[in-house]
Amino acid sequence: MSDVTKELDTSGLNCPMPILRAKKALKELQSGEILRVTATDPGSVKDFEAFAKQTGNELLESTTEGESFIYKLKKS
Repeated sequence: MSDVTKELDTSGLNCPMPILRAKKALKELQSGEILRVTATDPGSVKDFEAFAKQTGNELLESTTEGESFIYKLKKS
């Protein structure tokens, strides 16, 4: 996990909160840095894919760990 610049836990939050929190966190990062987001909302899978396309940030990873969905976003 040394490639991750910042971690964000949005467990228990429903759409659109994980995206809004991720958007805010990405603003604090420099281009090329990586944000790791943990979410529990199943709808977040499509949300993060759409968010990456709309914002130009790269969705490096979208995986599940137990009940959680893990996303790694690279700031453009």
